[in-house]
Amino acid sequence: MAGSRIAQNAQLKHSTQSTQSSPTRATRSRRGRQGRLRRWGRRLGIALLALLVVIGAVSVWRFVAGPPGVGHFADAEARARYVTAYDAAMTALPTPTATHDVRTDLGVVRVYEWVPTGAADVAEPDDIPVLLLPGRSSGVPMWAENLPTFAEGRRVLALDALGDAGISVQSAPIAELDTQARWIDQVVNELAPDGVHVVGHSFGGATAASYAVRHPEDVRSLALLEPVFTLAYPPPGMMAWTVLASLPDLPQPLREEALGRVGGEDYDNTDPMARMIETGADWFTAALPTPVPLTEDEAARLTMPVYVAIAGRDSLAGGEDVAERAGRLLPDATVQTWPGATHSLPMQEREVLGPALADFWRSHS
Repeated sequence: MAGSRIAQNAQLKHSTQSTQSSPTRATRSRRGRQGRLRRWGRRLGIALLALLVVIGAVSVWRFVAGPPGVGHFADAEARARYVTAYDAAMTALPTPTATHDVRTDLGVVRVYEWVPTGAADVAEPDDIPVLLLPGRSSGVPMWAENLPTFAEGRRVLALDALGDAGISVQSAPIAELDTQARWIDQVVNELAPDGVHVVGHSFGGATAASYAVRHPEDVRSLALLEPVFTLAYPPPGMMAWTVLASLPDLPQPLREEALGRVGGEDYDNTDPMARMIETGADWFTAALPTPVPLTEDEAARLTMPVYVAIAGRDSLAGGEDVAERAGRLLPDATVQTWPGATHSLPMQEREVLGPALADFWRSHS
């Protein structure tokens, strides 16, 4: 009996230890499901990350070096939404004297014109007009804070670029910088056959420089305000924010952060101009050639008077190093660094910049 009880106790002990050390079938099943879920979660995470990388790569490719096509809105409703935002932003500008839709080989270009009125109140108008080329996605409304001083005693023409968000309508691909310069030249020949003082901001600065290189005979003077891709490539960090701001369907907080970083100021989503830019970023696919920094040979063709304004903080043009390169490339140019300004230099320094450019144009007319 004792031996039997000892054997039974040993068997019970072994059974208990086996139960404690080995998981039940339900436990094993539960752990198996959890393991599979973790593996699927990792796979899903990797897949989502890969998708984001692909989307980002495609967006960067399209923004920086993608194949050219025809800029377009997603659909008619998207264009109507943009036009509403555009019209609201335009109310901040002085009422144009005239509106032109100029037909070119590559599409119809919307141009607004301001002509000085009240001869008793202003000096005799200069007969050489100013042509304003806007930054990416900014269109004519970007000049709202500058036009009052630009148009004092002077005819001003401002346009929406073909291939970019705006009222202009592109009809043929713009594959090369030569092609981009061609439609600008056709607008100038139509509205200002005696030449223009060209002003460009940001990507508009790159467009202005490219046009001046190819058609120097029509450019009386050239003003480049924080020109990107003109004297150097943008700093990588600022370029990353620019690409991010251009992505469609970006979460609102991230979009506002990116636009604020690019503009150098806190983003105000109640501002009509900001809403217009955001609507264009969401619903318009741009189709523009990517500018490249000027070569020494190209810079040598800029024989007209040149003014270059570079921001001292968060410059997309490149900052003080680029200002030094501008001085070397363009030894006869006026190069000025604005220490307190960011990429939004034309608006931030409007009270000083307006009279300075007026003197510049007057002395070279």
